[in-house]
Amino acid sequence: MRLVFIGPPGAGKGTQCKRLVELLNIPHLSTGEMLRAVKKQETALSRWVASYIDAGRLAPDHVVMRIVAQKLQSEECVNGALFDGFPRTLIQAQLLDDYLADQGLKLDMALELKVEEEELIQRLLKRAQIDGRVDDNYDTIRERLHVFHTQTAPLTEYYAKQGKLEVVNGMQSADQVFEDIKACVERHR
Repeated sequence: MRLVFIGPPGAGKGTQCKRLVELLNIPHLSTGEMLRAVKKQETALSRWVASYIDAGRLAPDHVVMRIVAQKLQSEECVNGALFDGFPRTLIQAQLLDDYLADQGLKLDMALELKVEEEELIQRLLKRAQIDGRVDDNYDTIRERLHVFHTQTAPLTEYYAKQGKLEVVNGMQSADQVFEDIKACVERHR
């Protein structure tokens, strides 16, 4: 199964990704981790990726897709993958669909974990306090959520039009959220 996991910071996506990867026995593909791994290599691509990461910018869509495609060709992804942090833009979603179609494959589902904004802020402030992240204050959290909502809105609409979007209420207990996720997965198998 190939699925995209969409959720704002603080929604509990990390917890649910771990459970979902175990349930489906597929790799968790985090583009952030993949980009950092490429950056450590000694190649022209790694130097190009580093120039974006070091400047705090998002890598270009086609570069991210190239890295994801390379990973998808690995043996561990033969039965699917859980995409986390990808696609981040509508162009990346279209590139992913095109790549999968060229391979005779498809994306099975996009899963959105929804949590009310004030709850997200409280969760992130609590996490910042626990983790000692002084840079995660109310203003920076609101900005991160704003960026998430502006980038993600077109993706949810894109996948909804394809009949692939499932929305799960992230305001419930972690166990209930996972039960709802499992029901979504069953509908798309």
